[in-house]
Amino acid sequence: MARKLRIWYPGATYHITARGNRKGNLFRDAKDYHKYLSLLLIAKKRTPFILHSYCLMPNHIHLVI
Repeated sequence: MARKLRIWYPGATYHITARGNRKGNLFRDAKDYHKYLSLLLIAKKRTPFILHSYCLMPNHIHLVI
């Protein structure tokens, strides 16, 4: 059963997480971290949001937007 859709509204703060499949790694080396941050910057330019904080770990990420 899928979870309920997240309610989005302007000015709200959201804690976004993503985890690797079966808790596997998302990043192999420093280049992967930098590539992820560059993709995040592209997404921010396309759909403006405030990135309050982020944490990138080998097997998961946290974004506070």
